[in-house]
Parts: sequence; structure tokens; C-alpha cells
Amino acid sequence: MPSETLWEIAKAEVEKRGSNGSEGDGVEIGEKSVFFIGSKNGGKTTIILRCLDRDEPPKPTLALEYTYGRRAKGHNIPKDIAHFWELGGGTSLLDLISIPITSDTLRTFSVVLILDLSKPNDLWPTMENLLQATKRHVDKVIMKLGKKNSKAASEMRQKIWSNMQKDHPDRELIDPFPIPLVIIGSKYDIFQFTSKSEALLLKIRGVINQLVFGIDKSKSICVDQNKPLFITAGLDSLSQIGSPPVPDNDIGKIQAHSPMELWKKVYEKLFPPKSISTRKDVRDPARDPQYAESEVDEMRIQKDQELEQYKRSSSKSWRQIELDS
Repeated sequence: MPSETLWEIAKAEVEKRGSNGSEGDGVEIGEKSVFFIGSKNGGKTTIILRCLDRDEPPKPTLALEYTYGRRAKGHNIPKDIAHFWELGGGTSLLDLISIPITSDTLRTFSVVLILDLSKPNDLWPTMENLLQATKRHVDKVIMKLGKKNSKAASEMRQKIWSNMQKDHPDRELIDPFPIPLVIIGSKYDIFQFTSKSEALLLKIRGVINQLVFGIDKSKSICVDQNKPLFITAGLDSLSQIGSPPVPDNDIGKIQAHSPMELWKKVYEKLFPPKSISTRKDVRDPARDPQYAESEVDEMRIQKDQELEQYKRSSSKSWRQIELDS
């Protein structure tokens, strides 16, 4: 019996991977990505460092940053790889969302939205702007993927509903996020004025590990508003949450087309959103001390001086032209 060629062996290996845990078209389950978005200075970098066991002080994220972690599975077995992307600037850099999430990477991606509980006026607009921008981009990528690989796109759409029971009371009201989404309320220790951050960070780390490595999936749930909430997708409902905390006489006066819109209007009445919440970040990264480099900075000063001199001379020239005319 003739031995297999190298090409046949490679082809068989790819097909094997595709049938054993890949999400269609040979994407390996052992390589996942998590995209951290959320409130500016909300603690995204701190959470990433804790997940990677890095004992170092977090630095402000300038724009879009990438790092990765590995997890050993056993002797002579390839390590699982976790890709961590982080969007800085709160809601000021929405255009950068399209960079890490592409049709080639989409099926390995999860999103972690981190909202700063100590800034309630910014919380809802931050959530809304970031989730809407991410969802718009992901929907476009799924459409693009569907043209190239209709089976993979169809599997993704079906998987969206996998955490929702068929008899869930809110099923008709829900437009599920197109890829796995975790929402974390950060700075709970400030919000409650007690120090519980260490235990909560460990809990968060477990959630992230589940996203990237598929381990330690917690089945616990806590819906007690006097404690840190912990709710797995599909295990809560609007009927359990109840109506917004407003008098029955007033709730009928609020114009809303959905329970979510009703909650939004009540929330914004208590915590009016600030108009600057989506303002572009005008800080010049070239002048940020954490990126200081003496030789480059000296050259920059020289070029800035040359530019100012050019502006002055140009201004004189234009004034002379105006006088002559």
C-alpha cells in the first residue's frame, strides 16, 4: 500500500482540526481573542495584567494595544494562546474597533465591556456608544464572511442564541449581541466604599479564563442588588428585574418602545449624561511623558521652531501681498 504524501497528511490534519472543536473552516479552538473596551480609566489594563499574572503598575492605554498569554495543556501539547486587545480613550476612538475584528478572526473573538461604576453619568452613553459601534462592525464582518463562507456565518448566527432557552420569557424582545459579550462594572470597591476588589478581581479572572481557555465555567448566579451581581447570559429576565424605580403614576407618562428604552430614560433622569462623554480626546500623544525619548524630542522641538518661523515668514509675505494690492 503506497504511503501518504506530505500534502495528503497535511490535508487530513486540517480536516481533523475542522471536525474536532473548530468553529468551521479550520479555526482552532486553542487560539482565542478578547477585546477589552469601556470607560476611560475604568480598569481595563489592570484586569488584563491580572489575567496574565503580571505584577506591574498599569499604564494609560493610548489608543489600541495588544498583548497575549499562553496556557500549557500538557507535555508536548501545543499551548493555548489568548490574544488580548484593548481600546483606550473610552468612546473617543470608535474607528479603531474595526482593526482587530476581521472576517479571519471574528469566530475567535469575545468582547469585554468595562463600565466605571464610580461615574454613573457617563456609564449609559459609554455602554451604548461602544456596543453600538462594535455591533455595527461585527454585523458587517458577518455579512462579508457569509459571502465567502456561508456555512461559518450561519453557524455564528445560530450560536448567538445558544445561551438562551427556547421558552425564555424575553426571547421575543431580545436582539442578542453577535459575538460573546461580558459586561463588568469596575471600581465596585469605590462605589460601595469598602475594599472587596481582590476577591472580585479573582472572580473576573475566572470569567476571562472561561472566555479564552474554556475552563472554570461558573454556574453561580447572584441577583441580590446589595451584593456584587454575577449573572450568566440567559439566566435573568426582565420580569425578575422588575420595573424601574419610579411611581406607578409617572411610569405611564414615559414614552418608550421597549423595556430597555424605558430603563434608559429613567436612568438618564437620575444620572443625566454629560455632553463631553463622547468628545474626541485632543491630548497629543507626542507630548505624553511616558513616551519621552530625548533625541526624538530634541528633533521635534527643532522642527516645531522651524515650523513657527515658517508660519511667521509666510504671514509677513501674505500681509505684504495684501498691502501691495
